[in-house]
Amino acid sequence: MTIPSFVIGIAGGTGAGKTTVSRLVTRNLGDDVTRIPLDNYYKDLSGLSFEERQDVNYDHPSAFEWSLLREHLEGLLEGQSIEMPQYDFEIHNRKEERVTVEPTDVIVLEGILALHDEEINGMMDLRLYVETDADVRILRRIRRDVLDRGRDLEGVIDQYLSTVKPMHERFIEPSKSHADLIIPEGANSVAIDLIEEKLHAEVQGDALRNWERGALERELAEKRSPDLGVEPAPGAGRGGDEN
Repeated sequence: MTIPSFVIGIAGGTGAGKTTVSRLVTRNLGDDVTRIPLDNYYKDLSGLSFEERQDVNYDHPSAFEWSLLREHLEGLLEGQSIEMPQYDFEIHNRKEERVTVEPTDVIVLEGILALHDEEINGMMDLRLYVETDADVRILRRIRRDVLDRGRDLEGVIDQYLSTVKPMHERFIEPSKSHADLIIPEGANSVAIDLIEEKLHAEVQGDALRNWERGALERELAEKRSPDLGVEPAPGAGRGGDEN
């Protein structure tokens, strides 16, 4: 494998389609990709009762153990394996078991605040922000939390209004200023294909390690149809819950 690995950060609001973008851009890499869900780095809240854990604001940066995530990313970049924590959304806490993760050619960090931490941004080679209409995102969140995570509808709506929406506006949306590329979900096939192509070249050793900021936008401008919206990142071409 290549050392250091090529690191991608994928951020965006709850239900924006981050996991879909992550899966699509790495679909042909096989075992050459390691996926790091930011959710796994929620702090261990074993010292709190279940009721107290229910009241935690999981969309605030303070909910994450950033120091552990930095340590793990640094280890992977140095070619070392890590013991990644696992998270249980039904009990709002980490599981007891950890999973051994080996370094690979491509590492993908995905989560609502994947582009929030300055030090972690500095470890990334490519930063993506997936932007999706708020109405679509809340509907996806309701469906996921009620059907997949066993939560009641009223609780999901209350959490969205009290923490998810205000934290999105305060922390998540502003983090897109760090993105190299902003991808509107649902209109991203050209962007996905281009990123996938470049990642394949990276793994094969046929690409430059330092992707010039703004270069993706220029290539997309040449490739995309007029009705496909792929938004350049702010400043591109001038040169940076439980979700």
